[in-house]
Amino acid sequence: MSQNSVLLKMEHISKSFPGVKALDDVQLEVKAGTVHALMGENGAGKSTLMKCLFGIYHKDEGHIYLNGEEVNFRDSKDALEHGVAMVHQELNQALKRNVMDNMWLGRFPMMDKFPIVSEKKMYEKTMAVFKDLGIEVDPKTIMSEMPVSQRQMVEIAKAVSYNSKVIVFDEPTSSLTEVEVEHLFRIINDLRNRGCGIIYISHKMDEILRISDEVTIMRDGKYIATRDSKNVTMGEIIKLMVGRELTNVYPPKDNVIGDKLLEVRGLTAEYSKLHDVSFDAYRGEVLGVAGLDGAGRTELLENIFGIATRRSGEIYVNGKRVLNRNSRESIKNGFAMLTEERRATGIFGVRDIQANSTVSSLKKYVNGLFLDDKKMYDATQWGIDTLKTKTPSQKTQIRSLSGGNQQKVIITRWLLTDPQILLLDEPTRGIDVGAKYEIYELILKLAKEGKLVIVVSSEMPELLGICDRILVMSGGRLAGEVDARNTSQEEIMTLAAKYV
Repeated sequence: MSQNSVLLKMEHISKSFPGVKALDDVQLEVKAGTVHALMGENGAGKSTLMKCLFGIYHKDEGHIYLNGEEVNFRDSKDALEHGVAMVHQELNQALKRNVMDNMWLGRFPMMDKFPIVSEKKMYEKTMAVFKDLGIEVDPKTIMSEMPVSQRQMVEIAKAVSYNSKVIVFDEPTSSLTEVEVEHLFRIINDLRNRGCGIIYISHKMDEILRISDEVTIMRDGKYIATRDSKNVTMGEIIKLMVGRELTNVYPPKDNVIGDKLLEVRGLTAEYSKLHDVSFDAYRGEVLGVAGLDGAGRTELLENIFGIATRRSGEIYVNGKRVLNRNSRESIKNGFAMLTEERRATGIFGVRDIQANSTVSSLKKYVNGLFLDDKKMYDATQWGIDTLKTKTPSQKTQIRSLSGGNQQKVIITRWLLTDPQILLLDEPTRGIDVGAKYEIYELILKLAKEGKLVIVVSSEMPELLGICDRILVMSGGRLAGEVDARNTSQEEIMTLAAKYV
């Protein structure tokens, strides 16, 4: 197939779920040898459209053409066998198995003379794919022992190993460092040069304009427009996505910093390299935590919240020592923690919105021997209204919501515990620009109420845009702290490299 000829065509695609029409007459056309970005707010229907392509969902109406022939994949295996692969935003891997088992699951190479899986062939084939893509991972490593970023690269290698004609990347850089993002872009450019059609879903505007040839924008389950990436601006994309002008990326900072609320002294972890971290934080403050991948940012929050084993160190709230030996004790002491991986450690996928919203504050809704349904309904509805969560109803399973709306439900859960100190690990990861602004507004609103909000983020502009101070982690140590109003990305990166 020649470069720029139509490789994939989706016409008049519609899909409904109980209570909501997720896709309404959507179209998409992807040419060979191009990167086609797919953009829209959370809940716009991007992932649903791709799941219809990949055979995870079955469309209600419409047609899908691959190389000019109509296709209707029964399931993801059928799609993969026909040259369509998808790297999902939420990784779904066999974490207790090694890398090469995950790579070849469902298609294990066999010995020549016996119907037995050949570990030797599997290792060699994995190494060949990794070498081709420049990925340095030991195929025998157990998946759970690797950071999320490396697991993401394995998933990308798996998709490429099918020799796919069309590869869908759904928020591929949400867990990657800047160096790994550059590596991913080299892989994508190589695939484009081979004539593949790449569908790239991301909320990061700078990435989209840099890597893509065309951009299709969706809003509320409908097709809005397709534009040439070279001839469209960030402002135009945002306006098409949200249906209005979005003049400011960050809300105005008008929080007032008050008395000292939190003291951390000599915090050292038992099973990670977090070592001797000390700092103070104040009421009404938004405190950022920056650093490279593996610098100890997440470990810092986990040790404060008591979900990682602490070797030594002390924590004081309002001058009084708290032990925070586990999450239950930490919640009782006024702490809340939003974890980095919402699917793995955040949501209860098969439970509904109400259950996910109220699970950490159930004592509030007890009426005698039973839970008060009205109180639980009112609390959940408050969260839906406050955070503008898009859901058909409170009884919708949380796993059917978009990633950004799942995040809003988890934030609701923690707000209902009425915490003094919120620990937010990558709170806007995989969230669209409009929803990000709403979360920034919420963070600053909480600060104005006198709460302390500690934010870990891999996005430097985000930390500079919403924080008052930024702690910089490096090699498990606190490398320094900076005033967010009077610093630069260069100063932060210099500190981040201090103990590497």
